[in-house]
Amino acid sequence: MQDHLTDNKQRQIEVSEEDLPLHCPMPSMLLWNSHPRVYLPIENTGEALCPYCGTHYTLKVGATSSGHH
Repeated sequence: MQDHLTDNKQRQIEVSEEDLPLHCPMPSMLLWNSHPRVYLPIENTGEALCPYCGTHYTLKVGATSSGHH
């Protein structure tokens, strides 16, 4: 039996506009309370890396332009 789970380590997660503003850990993560919440600026570059757990986030293509013509 595992006393602790490490599912948040070295992950790659694709996020959409609905997930903005992006923060880590996300509520859906297994270890959602594994480190302090940090907001990650992903809008300009399309990707962000969490300084605490190393999770790499990428923004879905076209996510920032949906609904705005």
